[in-house]
Amino acid sequence: MAVAGFMLTASVHAQDKPTANWPQFRGPNASGVSDGAPLPVRWDISKNENVVWKSATPGLGFSSPAIWGDRIILTTAVSEGDKQASLKVGLYGDISPVDDDTAQSFRVLCFDKATGKILWDKEALKGIPKIKRHTKGSHANCTPATDGKHVVAFFGSEGIYCYSMAGDLLWKQDLGLLDSGYYVVPAAQWGFASSPVIYGDKVFLQCDIQKDSFVAALNLKDGSFAWKTSRDEVPTWSTPTVLTSEGRSQVIVNGYKRIAGFDSNTGKELWWMKGGGDIPVPTPIIGHGLIYITNAHGQLAPIYAIKTTAEGDISLGQDETKNSFIEWAHLRTGNYMQTPLVYGDHLYACRDAGILACYEAKTGVKVYRERLADGVGFTASPVAGDGKLYFTNEQGDVYVLKAGEKYELLGTNSLGEISMATPAISEGVIYFRTRGSLVAIGTRK
Repeated sequence: MAVAGFMLTASVHAQDKPTANWPQFRGPNASGVSDGAPLPVRWDISKNENVVWKSATPGLGFSSPAIWGDRIILTTAVSEGDKQASLKVGLYGDISPVDDDTAQSFRVLCFDKATGKILWDKEALKGIPKIKRHTKGSHANCTPATDGKHVVAFFGSEGIYCYSMAGDLLWKQDLGLLDSGYYVVPAAQWGFASSPVIYGDKVFLQCDIQKDSFVAALNLKDGSFAWKTSRDEVPTWSTPTVLTSEGRSQVIVNGYKRIAGFDSNTGKELWWMKGGGDIPVPTPIIGHGLIYITNAHGQLAPIYAIKTTAEGDISLGQDETKNSFIEWAHLRTGNYMQTPLVYGDHLYACRDAGILACYEAKTGVKVYRERLADGVGFTASPVAGDGKLYFTNEQGDVYVLKAGEKYELLGTNSLGEISMATPAISEGVIYFRTRGSLVAIGTRK
């Protein structure tokens, strides 16, 4: 299996045995899938039912857990004096950032996967953040990446840091001011959120910002630039995906002006297309020989299924939904916040208001459309395994569905706290990050 990359197969969910590793945002290959071990349908945190452990986490962070072997890596930002950071969840349209100039301690934590004990806690930097955050965001949004030897933590304008698995700082890199915010109202600073991806001996970054956007590869050994490609793009919050297939390796990025694939060795743009929604957040995912990209806001909220062999300008004409490199598209049904999920023969796409649509992954034919909940927001992306789908809303309610062509809700469980981060799965245990805790959920024997 390629580390934090993607070796193309016929179906991304098939795994012969459970893997311990969930090395980046959305796990192996950004798939959000870990098969091969039983996963729970029900749990009760108040009664300690199917709760393996629960560990308090300091500060405020919405990065997801990254896992390698028996270690879990998490990032956070702790307010000076451990001041409680404000947070506003739900469905609303306030674009103003949080007005808070409190100094933050930007931290990287390592937990024991079996017990939840914190093994080490390293402060990368301390100071007043250079960019304000969204009212439902944090100063630690980027999920760390690991290859079992290195831990790469990205804090946007506060820099990128690489540690050993023992917590020793190996290198750091200041990438300058990375101002992500609403391009229409630049004063609406919302904080940086694109996560790093380790593939082979490089770290890949997508830095779409208000000025001088770029995609880059850093050398994993020392943090120096292997290449850096300028990009004409407004701020986005999407994590790139690395795909190796058809004899080439490419870095695939979401975008508003330009969805694209770049040669992972040189940074040369291989293919591109006009985007859609003007606030792209979801990460590109792969399955069935297709690249699935969705985004929302503005006039268009598309879902695109792009062939992995794409070359040159593949943009659709007005009202087109198919061309030689785009297998299918839906133009007004895309996701705003959540990265979709390909599991088996189906693509699952849930909008921030909790409306879940299921499509045939190969053809785009809609199988069903159902509402998970009313009046509550969904920010965390879904994960899957053991024939089950897990969708978490912002209040911490987790909806467990049976995978397949029929909508079947198996159970709803509460985490007891606000939950904005995408969970991780490792060896039959789901790790949820909540407002103040890291919780391990699994079938207890």
